Amino acid sequence: MKTVSVHIVTYNSAATIGHCIESVLKQTYPISQFIIIDNFSSDRTLSIVELYSNLTIVRNQHNVGFAEAHNQAIRMTASDFVFVLNPDMVLTDDFVEQLMRFAETKDRVGALTGKLLLSFQPEIVDSTGLEIDRFRKVNDRGAGSAAAQFTQSAEVFGVCGAAAFYSREMIRDISVFDEFFDKKFFAYKEDVDVAWRSQIFGWHSYYVSTAIGYHERNWKKWARKKQARFIRQHSYINRYRMMVKNEEFLSFLTHFVFILPYEIISNGYFLLREPFVFRAWVQFFKECKHLYRQRQFIARRRRKKNKHIFQKWLNN
Repeated sequence: MKTVSVHIVTYNSAATIGHCIESVLKQTYPISQFIIIDNFSSDRTLSIVELYSNLTIVRNQHNVGFAEAHNQAIRMTASDFVFVLNPDMVLTDDFVEQLMRFAETKDRVGALTGKLLLSFQPEIVDSTGLEIDRFRKVNDRGAGSAAAQFTQSAEVFGVCGAAAFYSREMIRDISVFDEFFDKKFFAYKEDVDVAWRSQIFGWHSYYVSTAIGYHERNWKKWARKKQARFIRQHSYINRYRMMVKNEEFLSFLTHFVFILPYEIISNGYFLLREPFVFRAWVQFFKECKHLYRQRQFIARRRRKKNKHIFQKWLNN
């Protein structure tokens, strides 16, 4: 039987973590290891987590970010599959079992996810995977649509980091300098970066319609102003980190007519509404040498051209 470990990163997650843990403990498929990495929470998160004896708790002395904390958990385990889970997710009892059954039917399965629904509006989809467009903008597939429309499992560009099921074999294959998630991303778009890289390395990602989960989605579009400024800076600049690492010149040139107007409009918005995000470029330019090394690492191991990746996913 293939082994599965569950990894949750918490940061002031007291409002949701208890329900999330309970749903993991009820899984019909055996969980070989259950790890929680706490990023120095200041609320009751740890006191809730400590009520459970059948999991491993790591207490970080500062907030290292979502990406690096999950890298910590990955390094602590050797399971065949790694289940990256947000603390605001609640799973149906057979969620993991449904993913494992599906995984057995496919070759080179790199990532899987289920039908993630909004917990406060469960007839509406939160995510059924990730999809990419010509603007290099990646969205949650089906977000805001009726759940009844997504009854068929399907291959997808990638999976949402809220409930992402990764093959250990893929993790080892696509890690760059022994990092699966890029720790520079800190938070946001790290799952997109992994999805794009997995496509480059020839792995497949799938949406499994019979695996149901409910996402609280603590970050909501209408609550963006409540986010810390440094988080919004990461969300903004991670798009460019991802493109530098994974893009190819010819595919970029092919879609430049779409990318340029998007850049003008989006950066115009930030200039008018959130000009502080541009400070992130200072750190970006400091990282240029490292980003170039990452780009070269990926380019040398590339198995699939972006031209073919985009031909497939822009026509789906």
